Amino acid sequence: MMKLPRLVVLAAAMATSCAWADSGVVTVYSADGLHDGDNSWYQQQFEAFSKATGIKVQYVEGGSGAIVERLAKERSNPQADVLVTVPPFIQRAASEKLLEAFAPQAAALIPGAHPRYLPLVNNYLSFIYNASLLKTPPADWQALLDKKFRNKLQYSTPGQAGDGTAVMLQTFHSFGGKEAGFDYLGKLQANNVGPSASTGKLTALVNKGELYVANGDLQMNLAQMQRNPNVKIFWPADADGKRSALALPYVIGLVAGAPQSENGKKLIEFLLDKPAQNSVSALSWGMPVRSDITPDDANYRAAKAAMDGVTTWEPNWNDVVGSLSADIARWHSVTDNQ
Repeated sequence: MMKLPRLVVLAAAMATSCAWADSGVVTVYSADGLHDGDNSWYQQQFEAFSKATGIKVQYVEGGSGAIVERLAKERSNPQADVLVTVPPFIQRAASEKLLEAFAPQAAALIPGAHPRYLPLVNNYLSFIYNASLLKTPPADWQALLDKKFRNKLQYSTPGQAGDGTAVMLQTFHSFGGKEAGFDYLGKLQANNVGPSASTGKLTALVNKGELYVANGDLQMNLAQMQRNPNVKIFWPADADGKRSALALPYVIGLVAGAPQSENGKKLIEFLLDKPAQNSVSALSWGMPVRSDITPDDANYRAAKAAMDGVTTWEPNWNDVVGSLSADIARWHSVTDNQ
């Protein structure tokens, strides 16, 4: 991921600072993906927002679960104003009262809007393979158990990365339940390289051939394919030959007790306004969330075409949050012992 000089990108380990309370600043904690590459959607929108308002954007990037963990640790002294992550971590943040109720003007036009968070960019779980080394992608989940993928397959860690958590949930769905899903993940561990807190870093490894297969998400993978020409997207089929993809939108919320709450509200309104939403596919391959917008750019058409024959689905995220800790513990149990 390239570092953009016009944005202040702060390492996750950086100590908190009361200087962030500057009234001319808004601080965003975000999962990776929308900041990826040159002239990304985040870069353009943050710069446009600063030009329009005079408010500087401080940007902190991390794993989808890790940034919520950071937010929780800062509960008594919040440092962020806006959170962008994916399910089920946004639901966890809301349930732990880390987010404040806020209804942007566009809320009525956004399916799935919640009093404490709203979808920001639509996205879906995907998988990638090295097309220069594999003539065709693995046809189904069982194919990924083949010995040729030993130490050549990796997926990001459930509980730390949103995409990794999505892989776990997708196996539950594709195998018809948790028992069969965990049984499969235990078998798959024989081929898995090991844990990875970041999904985005796996793409370069697939492109170089260090990995044959990895997980990802549609928006991020389409954006990364421009710089990783050996990478292609696929979805493994279930036992009935059906391919499906978990809906995994980027979701935005206002941080409870934010040092610059009004600036946070302004940024959320800006990112959900028509101009910003109209450009998300052209700049970052994401899909807009507003029901009144259908882009006509080539990237949007390519993203839609990539999902031909793939059924999208979504769990009850509140149920997922309720059992997530137990499911993550069980995932460690079935994979650590392999």
